[in-house]
Amino acid sequence: MNGKIIGAVIGVLALIIVANSIYIVKETERAVLLEFGRLSEPNIEPGLHFKIPMVQQVRKFDARVLTFDAPEERFLTLEKKGMMVDSFAKWRIQDVNTYYKATNGDEARAEQLLAQRINEGLRNQFAQRSLLEVVSGERDQLMIDLTNALNEFSNSSLGIEVVDVRVKRIDLPEDVSDSVFRRMTSEREREAREHRAKGREQAEVIQADADRQKAVIEAEAYRDSEYIRGEGDAQAAAIYASAYNKDREFYSFLRSLQAYKQTFSGRGDLLLVDPESEFFRYLNDPKGGGQ
Repeated sequence: MNGKIIGAVIGVLALIIVANSIYIVKETERAVLLEFGRLSEPNIEPGLHFKIPMVQQVRKFDARVLTFDAPEERFLTLEKKGMMVDSFAKWRIQDVNTYYKATNGDEARAEQLLAQRINEGLRNQFAQRSLLEVVSGERDQLMIDLTNALNEFSNSSLGIEVVDVRVKRIDLPEDVSDSVFRRMTSEREREAREHRAKGREQAEVIQADADRQKAVIEAEAYRDSEYIRGEGDAQAAAIYASAYNKDREFYSFLRSLQAYKQTFSGRGDLLLVDPESEFFRYLNDPKGGGQ
């Protein structure tokens, strides 16, 4: 019985030793082998490997492209204008030995050192360019120059390859933004006043033209109406004259009847006239005096 127990214990210990002696490095990882805390093997290839338990230790690192989001910083352009810049960097481990010695395998430490270099690089690049070049014209070239400059340092000092550096956002500082916003507002208000003044000027021109056209139309209409009225009066006079010449006595009789009708139309009218006067000519004699 004791022999079986001892055998089982030995078997378990053997399994533990074997399990602690085998390790696997994935394709997405880089690893170093430490022996009593000292670097023994600086670059272990992906695959199955063995180590001495309790003596050797394996440190693994992510070999994929990592993203570092740099904090927002204020930089000055060539014209000494302050800009708030928000950037990020893509990086990966290139030399495991240098990376471990420089950062002790601490990813946060690596990003801290990288952030200092990015900050310094952006500051230098912005100081060499104007605001227009930074915002539009030379931003791509700025990123290329910054990436190349960072790699000159990070490859040899940190064992890191900077794949790319990009600026996410460029803003004016809050105090400058307020003044720019106020200036833009005043400019827009000035433009609005100019547009309104031009609109009022055009409205006055249109109104004056409309008034002129109205006056011309009314004058022409009055002229035409007077012309037509004159022609009507002339035709009426000609008709009256023609009718009068055909039968003057009948025409006088008709005019007298119209005068009688208008004179005696009101019941309360009182008229004092000599019965022998010309007014009662046809009342006294239907033939008008005698023929």
